[in-house]
Amino acid sequence: VQLQASGGGLVQAGGSLRLSCTAPGSIGSIAAMAWYRQAPGKEHELVARITSGGSTNYADDVKGRFTISRDNLKNTVYLQMNSLKPEDTAVYYCKITMLVTWREYWGQGTLVTVSS
Repeated sequence: VQLQASGGGLVQAGGSLRLSCTAPGSIGSIAAMAWYRQAPGKEHELVARITSGGSTNYADDVKGRFTISRDNLKNTVYLQMNSLKPEDTAVYYCKITMLVTWREYWGQGTLVTVSS
């Protein structure tokens, strides 16, 4: 299963980016959708997650700046990132978890670079 992630790029500190990630329409019912990131020299970490019911949770350092949302008709998850900081620089990955099977699928990653 191929998840198509896009929206990364180079932005100055204080700027904004919107990431999106789309799963194939035939994939079935999706439970949770999430964004993770991995910065150079750091571990993979959860950034934000949204359930099928719309409940969200965020990493502490992005609360108030990032917003995760999903469009169930389009099988797409978004991450609106505002007030970006250089420490947000990382490769961002989307992940979906399927209903019933709880199988997980990952996107290919999109690079976000925030300059100071």
